[in-house]
Parts: sequence; structure tokens; C-alpha cells
Amino acid sequence: MAASPVLAVDNSSVAADQLKSIIERIERLEEEKAGLAGDIKDVYAEAKANGFDTKVLRKIISIRKRDHEERQEEEAILELYMQALGMV
Repeated sequence: MAASPVLAVDNSSVAADQLKSIIERIERLEEEKAGLAGDIKDVYAEAKANGFDTKVLRKIISIRKRDHEERQEEEAILELYMQALGMV
């Protein structure tokens, strides 16, 4: 794999301006991400206060993110393994 070219960056160059812009965008997105993480935490706290099991909610969200076929395949394998172990 070829190494990435290294740009010479000085304070007056276009590359320096581009670098600064990229860094500022990343910082802004990190701030937004932290805010969203806080919002999500608040929603889980609300769910817990209303008697919902947050572990189960997280599992459901994880399941819903996956492709339907992938989920069905995983569930079939899980069922097979559980049968083999006498768990069902």
C-alpha cells in the first residue's frame, strides 16, 4: 500500500486553511455527537423511569439495525445451538 503524500503546511498556504477547516468541522461534529449521546441517555433514563428494561431496549435497537435475512439466519443458528444443548 502506498503511503499518503505529506503536504507541506505553512500558515499562509491553502493546505493550512483546508486543514484548519477540516479540524474545525470534526470538532463541531464531535460536539454534536456528544449532545446526541446525552439526548439518547436521557431517553433511556425516561424509559427506565417508566418501567422499561433498558438492556432489552438496547437489544431491540441492535436487532432492528440488522438486515432481516441476517437476523433470521442468526436466530436459526441460535435455535439450533440451543436445541443441541438441550436448552429448548
